[in-house]
Amino acid sequence: MATPNEIPFRIGNQTAVSAGKPSLPFEFALAHGFHSFEWFPDKKDDGSGWAETDLDRETRKWIQATATDHDLRLSVHAPLGFSTFEQDGLDRLDGAVQYAIDIGAALLNLHLDSRFGPEAFAKSLAPLIRKTAEKGLSLAVENGPEHAPEDFNDFFGCLKAGSFTLPTEHVGMCFDLGHANLCESTRNDYLGYLGRLSPQVPIIHLHLHENYGDADRHLPLFTGPAGTDNTGIRELLAHLNQRGFHGSAILEQWPDPPSLLTRTRDQLQALLPEGLKKKAARHLAAL
Repeated sequence: MATPNEIPFRIGNQTAVSAGKPSLPFEFALAHGFHSFEWFPDKKDDGSGWAETDLDRETRKWIQATATDHDLRLSVHAPLGFSTFEQDGLDRLDGAVQYAIDIGAALLNLHLDSRFGPEAFAKSLAPLIRKTAEKGLSLAVENGPEHAPEDFNDFFGCLKAGSFTLPTEHVGMCFDLGHANLCESTRNDYLGYLGRLSPQVPIIHLHLHENYGDADRHLPLFTGPAGTDNTGIRELLAHLNQRGFHGSAILEQWPDPPSLLTRTRDQLQALLPEGLKKKAARHLAAL
């Protein structure tokens, strides 16, 4: 097993409905030396997918122990379709937090909800911000295709305002490359999206997939536009390096064949700038 100092950047994969059961992508990550993994409870109305309630206490203990043995940094993507503006949604998120704690995850991820403005969303998140801080979990807020960079500038501006008294040092952004590429104001320009984010927006987590600006295709990196020109990915990594990024980069797909994930991982790792490798290594050594 590689020691933390030998791991330049934590690249991982995620559970997927198309995999049939959540254990398959996890076992793939273990077998192929990935260094992070994200659990995404996304059970559908037809019964496909999974919910965290499907995994009992013993299974959760096994996941935690196995991830520790393989130096796998875990994260949990909160379920979709639940609102922090409603008590049912907060209760549902409590289940996701408990699952993250039980498996020893480092981070919980959820989507921004900008329907009622940044201040209202920040206030609605207060119970979750407080609970994740108490439990030692990082909290990442992800951009959807409908979110502009300014939505995040405004949201994090609210979090850092003097009137917001909760601890927020553990709260940051999950930058979703594919979603940024679909944003109306930055279509086919995810670097432009990244450039418009304020320096006060800490990027702590990545979701990596690509598209042609037409639909949320979740193509593996280097099978879409980056397959013919990887300049954008190299510039993305350089920008993250300048921002001092350290964290996990999650490949959000279960392709056919799954070996595309290892190819993507290897190509991405080969493009990492030296500074990012060193920063990641120093961070990992402190974990």
